[in-house]
Amino acid sequence: MPQPSWKVNEIFYSIQGEGKHTGMPAVFIRLAGCSMNCPFCDTKYAARDGQTLQAEAILKALASWPAKAVIITGGEPSEQDLPALIGVLKDAGYEVHLETNGANDTDVSRADFVCVSPKRYVSPQMLKKAHVIKLVVGQETDLEDLQKYYAYENAHTQIYLQPESNKQENIDLCVKLLKNHPSARLSLQTHKLANIR
Repeated sequence: MPQPSWKVNEIFYSIQGEGKHTGMPAVFIRLAGCSMNCPFCDTKYAARDGQTLQAEAILKALASWPAKAVIITGGEPSEQDLPALIGVLKDAGYEVHLETNGANDTDVSRADFVCVSPKRYVSPQMLKKAHVIKLVVGQETDLEDLQKYYAYENAHTQIYLQPESNKQENIDLCVKLLKNHPSARLSLQTHKLANIR
């Protein structure tokens, strides 16, 4: 039986720069491939470029750094065998965080933390599995459409608004929206503000 493998764009050690775990040292596994092609994507290079790695090579790379938190991101991780990768990491003792657009209803039950950032389509089942629903807000955002995500907010799931590209006009819009919905939170891309890789 062939060993599972994943197309990986890059593996690197840094600081989580956004959302609930801002400031946490973590190893990022950026999987390659994404079928969405969003115009505002800040990792377009990950949609195509990558090398195929098996579990042994991924774990060897992770062992280079002291952090036990791993963030799987993309590209779009759910377009590959995500449950198997989460399992490999959990079995090796890592705390697994996932960033996904939520378009594909995927088994993420072993992940410690799931952030769903909806794009053109999102699976309602994935929204129910999310710990955080991260909504990217820009001047072209349909503010009426954002309202539907608040229905998923509960003790398990929190809403974060993240200004597109850290532009001041988008930050101002997020602040205005948050003041009208105070249970949500603001997520700034602090790694970009602080010039952290």
